[in-house]
Amino acid sequence: MKRISVELVPRDEEALRQELALLHQYQEKVDVINIPDLLRFPLRSWQGAAIAKDFFPASMPHIRAMDINLEEELSMKEYLRAHDIREVLVIEGDPPQDMMHEVYPTNSVDVIWKFRKEMPEVKVYAGIDQYRGSMAQELYRVKRKLQAGAAGFFTQPFFDMRYLAVYADMLQGLEVYWGVSPVMSARSQSYWERKNNVVFPHSFRPTLEWSVDFAHEVMEYAEREQTNVYFMPIKTNLAAYLAGVFA
Repeated sequence: MKRISVELVPRDEEALRQELALLHQYQEKVDVINIPDLLRFPLRSWQGAAIAKDFFPASMPHIRAMDINLEEELSMKEYLRAHDIREVLVIEGDPPQDMMHEVYPTNSVDVIWKFRKEMPEVKVYAGIDQYRGSMAQELYRVKRKLQAGAAGFFTQPFFDMRYLAVYADMLQGLEVYWGVSPVMSARSQSYWERKNNVVFPHSFRPTLEWSVDFAHEVMEYAEREQTNVYFMPIKTNLAAYLAGVFA
């Protein structure tokens, strides 16, 4: 396959370095580290991405569109350049849970365009949420993001190869990182169903074995089609999951 990306949550510097050290044993298979931007943690995504570059040659911070004031220059611009971070993933972002963090009525298309204008050396990726509405609506968003300058896309996790194949047909010719995430409990399954409108296939089981087997299916598809995979090991035993996926 072309590239494998793994997402690591930057809870704090020590925890992130421990997970990066664990992941580093698979450095021959992992190409880029994705760092989400979660306001409840002290590290911003670009700070976590700089730490990740101590372990891997490429890292990609997530940029929350609603944090960007279009009337000012990108606040993280000089930091990204100083740490030679050449890829970013622009997402809409979730509203903050308190009033301490200022947000703006800015969307992903605005921010993709702003990066292309202010930092043309940076490769800008955008998100695809295959669960938020109809395929026609999501395809429209994809086209708008392409027009703004997006170089490729990262999807939400898939749990059914049939659904992935439908999106693969729709997105043919684009650079896509196909999302994969372990779901390890009935509670986690319920979260995905309730919050993200996921419909799991009848064969699904909230176990490590099922999650690893599905990851292998997606990797085999990516190998055949020469495309990319995006692992999001959320709320799981990272060591056990990675050992199964990269066995």
